[in-house]
Amino acid sequence: MDATRSTLLIIDVQEKLYPACQEPEQIIANVCFLMKCANRLGVPAVVTEQYPKGLGHTAKEIATLLEKPGDTSEGGNVVSKVAFSAIPADGFIEKIEENPGRDQVIVVGMETHVCVLQTVMELIERGREVYVVADAVTSRSMPDKIFGLERMRDAGAKIVTRESVMFEWLRVAGTPEFKELSALIK
Repeated sequence: MDATRSTLLIIDVQEKLYPACQEPEQIIANVCFLMKCANRLGVPAVVTEQYPKGLGHTAKEIATLLEKPGDTSEGGNVVSKVAFSAIPADGFIEKIEENPGRDQVIVVGMETHVCVLQTVMELIERGREVYVVADAVTSRSMPDKIFGLERMRDAGAKIVTRESVMFEWLRVAGTPEFKELSALIK
């Protein structure tokens, strides 16, 4: 993973959905960790919301870290959708392609076996290099998460952890970025 080639994709971590999923507080914390890393290293983030009218908006902890304060599903970095995959959502592909040369998509969110899976499969079909962050995705049941991850790996996605993303984005120790971001894991 290369920070200059990456986009962070946060799928459907929404007010009414995340409490029903496994380890919701830890997932929110891990997504926020990656958002802080992305913001510090200049990695763009795209956020999706599945049917926000019914499931609410992005968890406030994540929404406050969006690069453009005040983003809503009507614009900015957030894309509203009704299909499980983010690909057909109005404006999604444009957001992903907004920054030329960013062919790697680092994926987090929920649910692993539905919206994450379908989006990842279609991103791979479109030639993207996809990394799914195992400790920043979740489902309502652990078997759904496990088998969703296995299926994505079988399709060509690379399964990683939040720390591996951070350290690969950083590349070297001793920089101001390293000192700032490594403090997040102490």
